[in-house]
Amino acid sequence: MKKLIIKKGQILQQPGDFNTKVYQVKSGLLRSYSIDENGKEHIFMFAPEGWIIGDGVAPDQASELFIDALEDSIVIQQEKGSSPGPDVGKLIRRIGVLQQRIIMLMSASALERYEHFVETYPDIVQRVPQKMIASYLGVTPEALSTVKRQRQKRD
Repeated sequence: MKKLIIKKGQILQQPGDFNTKVYQVKSGLLRSYSIDENGKEHIFMFAPEGWIIGDGVAPDQASELFIDALEDSIVIQQEKGSSPGPDVGKLIRRIGVLQQRIIMLMSASALERYEHFVETYPDIVQRVPQKMIASYLGVTPEALSTVKRQRQKRD
């Protein structure tokens, strides 16, 4: 395990990297994402304080995701599969969030996805640009604005 101080915008991992790490966020905010062949960014997950982030591929396989810092951050870097591993409770929480997200992307409305995002990440809604939230939800920034207006009218 190694404590790292990461500057905003610093890339910790790129697609194709081998022997990738797992990062536990002590302070700040990280994200993982991919960029498709058209140059469009697709955010896979955010990792605010207390969350764990990493690429799901085996340590001997090439990574598929970028991981970068959205804010100056302090993280604990660990080798994949090293002992002691990340807190199992946090890992189970992360898997649960991802499972719920996949189910919602398949079946929920944009409003339901946005409300789930706000419940899951209440502390980062104001910390990331709206275009990143839209990317995470799988909608355009314009559609996100519409969803937010619908929610405001309802509330």
